[in-house]
Amino acid sequence: MDEAVGGPLVVVAESAEVLALPGLGEHLLSPVERERAAGLRRERNRLDFLAAHLLVRLCAAHLLGVPVSEPVLVQRCPDCDLPGHGAPALAGRPGIGLSLSHTEGVVAAAAGPVPVGVDVEQPGTGRGDLADLHARVLGAAESAAVAARPDPAGAFLRQWVRKEAMIKIGRVSLDTLAEVDLSALPLDAAGPGPARHRHEDLHLLDWTEPRSGALLAAVSTRPVRLVPLAETAGAVLPV
Repeated sequence: MDEAVGGPLVVVAESAEVLALPGLGEHLLSPVERERAAGLRRERNRLDFLAAHLLVRLCAAHLLGVPVSEPVLVQRCPDCDLPGHGAPALAGRPGIGLSLSHTEGVVAAAAGPVPVGVDVEQPGTGRGDLADLHARVLGAAESAAVAARPDPAGAFLRQWVRKEAMIKIGRVSLDTLAEVDLSALPLDAAGPGPARHRHEDLHLLDWTEPRSGALLAAVSTRPVRLVPLAETAGAVLPV
């Protein structure tokens, strides 16, 4: 498969769906990932972690047209230079962009021939005091638009996942979130399918997962494709 053709793909699914797929399991994870999973105190968090780290491998395998056992995921923090956290990457394939995210019972992952960022959040999972977050996350125009919505918490979450996805491609940091003005983007769901927007040179994809209500955002310099879990699994999983 030509890695330069097409844009990144993103998949969002319930953790239980991913973990139920045949051929997926902890044996695919690195020792560092297994150690991190084992250190999580809540079983629900451990399962979400496992599902997200397996799903990103599934996305990479689908993108490359290889068995799911082939992609080797690595993570190394640019700040402390320690493995096991930081942005995910594929060993030996520096041109492939990866991203993953998990929330309560829902996971998302992305893979593409260019950098891609994805974030998924469940409404009501808690982000501290909303008013306190506004000043750190939203600019003045964004904050006014969010406050005017019938559901300001939901509107804020929509901007939050967009900006979290932008963090993951290195376009913004936690300290500069409020400097990125996304007030021109709509805060309402466009309908049952994914909504697509532009911000400068970036393509943004918004979606609300219909079963869980989780909000998803994916960002890249190329259009992002939302792909069903079953299609992604396809021929990359063992029979």
